[in-house]
Formats: sequence, structure tokens, C-alpha cells
Amino acid sequence: MLYVSTRGKAPKLPFDEVLLAGLARDGGLYVPTAFPKFDPAALRGLNDLSYPDLAVRVMTPFLNSRIELKDFARMVNEAYADFDDPEIAPLRKLDQNLWLMELFHGPTLAFKDYALQLVGRLFDHVLQARRQRITVIGATSGDTGSAAIEACRDRQSIDIFILHPKGRISEVQRRQMTTVDATNVYNIAIDGTFDDCQGLVKGMFNDAIFRDELGLSSVNSINWVRILAQTVYYFSAVLKLCAAKSNVTFAVPTGNFGNVYAGYVAKQMGLPIHRLIVGTNRNDILFRFFTQGQMTVRTVEPSLSPAMDIQISSNFERFLFDLYGRDAEKLRTSMETFHSTGQLNVEKRIFNQSVKIFSAHRFDDEATLRMIKEVYEESRVLIDPHTAIAIASARAEMDDADIPVVALASAHPAKFPDAVEQATGYRPALPARLADLFEREERMISLPNDLDEVQAYIRENASPKRMA
Repeated sequence: MLYVSTRGKAPKLPFDEVLLAGLARDGGLYVPTAFPKFDPAALRGLNDLSYPDLAVRVMTPFLNSRIELKDFARMVNEAYADFDDPEIAPLRKLDQNLWLMELFHGPTLAFKDYALQLVGRLFDHVLQARRQRITVIGATSGDTGSAAIEACRDRQSIDIFILHPKGRISEVQRRQMTTVDATNVYNIAIDGTFDDCQGLVKGMFNDAIFRDELGLSSVNSINWVRILAQTVYYFSAVLKLCAAKSNVTFAVPTGNFGNVYAGYVAKQMGLPIHRLIVGTNRNDILFRFFTQGQMTVRTVEPSLSPAMDIQISSNFERFLFDLYGRDAEKLRTSMETFHSTGQLNVEKRIFNQSVKIFSAHRFDDEATLRMIKEVYEESRVLIDPHTAIAIASARAEMDDADIPVVALASAHPAKFPDAVEQATGYRPALPARLADLFEREERMISLPNDLDEVQAYIRENASPKRMA
């Protein structure tokens, strides 16, 4: 198996090269040439595996034998060794047919840990063998940054620079990034939105001289390996609920389309997923696509669920590539039009195909607070605003009593204590390992939304690409 760019003009690459490349050189995103399939018998063979063993089995077909299986298994086991629940991604029953999958048991209390704890180790493994360094560049709307920093901190082969929108993430999210005391970690607060941060990252990758000079790589979900690692918890949930004998629906809070796209990949691999429900906040570009068949960029509005305050969902390009029959030229033309005009329309046939798999719902801050309160009063379970949108989306579409619905709990409620307290009157405490977070010294620099200034700062602070 090799990997191709959605834009069709970058070379095909094997797994390890895709890991390091992040964004393709033609501006596209890498996807596998084909999805390996698990038939019902193969799925039954996954029953009763531990989460790390399941991860190895699900991901191994994508490796192209570029990483020794024993090394890969070791890294997977190390990635999940410090998660604070033995099930890694436990399921909690909320009512008769609704389940909550808790994806906040990693070191930074968010679902991004499930991929990035592995990605950091894979980076180190490949780079040490090549005696090279890379400069990891990432944009975050809240959780990716802290998870990436935790995965990459103190690694000999990596410098990591994370851009976040100044004043547009929660204080806990910011401090989880800016209080990390590691010489290879750099935090940059950008005067703008997440889309501005993401645009700067893409601008740096599209500058071939800068990219090669610093050996750029990405931890955002534009990196295929991020998506791959996230498919595992979909397999885990289905196997726990029904041993892959019947369909399961998932409700996913999403802004950049990466988390829910991982579910789409799992479905393409043969996992019996009935539907994927997209939950959005007021920044509802994905809702508008799945209800109207068009994407129109509007101004990003701050909300109680900041990780979803996005108008340009990068991973949607991967899904659109499949909708277009993997016609790279057609996809490239559509994306160029979208980025120049802020609008993308698809023909009726393509729209009808997309809604066979996906549906979408949107909820404003008031509805989000109501759902946090409702879940707490019903079950004494505290949830964060993003998880509230997932549950609200699930409940809006539970029309088949025979199909279980799993809502993805994407972050620990203590990451958004103000919203949780406003809804319930109860302020969730951080876990013991983060109890002193507000006492730690912060380290970050503020820069304008200017590509030249950001590149100059990174050039000044990044280490040489090749190791001694």
C-alpha cells in the first residue's frame, strides 16, 4: 500500500514518508490507495483484545512493512501505558440505547492524546534511524496543541511550534501548552482565529524552501497517521457493544472533520457503522453542507465549545476526494474555487451520496448549557461543552431502538470549568497531576497574523534539520 495526495500532483509515498510529510507538496492531503478490509470473520477475531493489541491489529495493514511489527507494538503499548483507565476508551451507558465513549483518559484530558501519544513515538523512532531532526508545526483550536506538546516534549529529534488563536481558547487549554518546561517547545499566540492559524501552517508547508530548510512536519489531523490512530476507538466501541454483529451509530462533535472522518475510515474498513452524526456549534459550515449541499465560509464566532470554532474544515477534502470518485483534478479545481471564493457547491448526486453516511445538527451556547445541565441532573455525569453537542446530536436522531448510538466525549469537563459551572453550579476539579496548573509559569510569544513574522521566529529558534 502506498499513499496518494488528494490533489494528484505529489509523489506517492510509503507510510513512514507520509508520517514525516504531513501535508503533501501539492497542498493536498495523503490518503491510502485503498482501505484494507476486515470481513465479519476478521472482526470476530478482534473480540476480547486489549486496546493496545486492537490498535496494533487495526493499524498494521497500513504500515507497508516500513516499521518492524515488534517496534510498532512496543510503541503502541508505551503510548497507552499511562492512560488513567484500564479500558483506555471506556463506555458509559447514559440511557436505554445511548452510550458515552470517554476519550479523555490520556495525559492532556482530550481525545487528541489517543493519536498523538503514538505519533510522537513514531516520529522519534523514524528520525533516530535516519539521524534527522524535524520541525513540527501545528495549529490548535484548543486540544491538539497540548496533546502534541505532551507527545513531542523533550524528544531529541523534534522541535515543536504550536500556534493558537490568542484569547479564543479556555485558560486550562492554554496553560496546558504554555506551562510545559521543555527546551524544544514553542508556543505562539496568533492575533486571529483558528482558521488564521491553520492558514499560516499551510502557508509554511506550501513554501518549499522554508519547508525543506527546517524539515517541516505536522501534528494536525492533516497528518494521515493522526486519522489512522483515531479509527481504533471506533473499532473498540463496536466490538464492546455488539461484537461487530450489528450496526452502531456515532455522534461526533467536530470542527475540522478529523475525528468523524476517522469513523468514516473505519466504516470503509468494514466496521458496521450505521451512520455518523456530525455535531456543530454556531460555526456550522459542516451542518450547512450536510443539509444544503454547499459550503460557504462565514466569520468565525467565539463559543463555549472553542475546539469547534472553525469555518474551514481541512479533513473534509479527504471525504470529498472519495465523493468525487478519487478524481484529483476535479477535487483540485473545487478546492481552488473554495479557497478563492469561500464557497463550494456539489451536484445533487454527490450530496445524496454524502448524506447516506453523514447527518448533522447544530446547537448554540444556550442549548449546549441546557444539555450539560440535563445530563448532570439525569445521571450526575459532568460533560464538557463539546461532549454536550455530541449527546444533543445523538438524541436528535435516535429513531431506531435496535441501533445503539455512541456519543464521543472528546474532553474532560475540567478543561472547561466555567461553562460546566454555569450549567450545573458545580465546578469540576482538575485531576491530581494537573492540580497546580494555575501556579506554573507560562512561556509563549504573541505574534500578528503575518506569515513572514511567524516564519522568521521559527527560523530563529528551530534547530538544524540534520542531527550530528
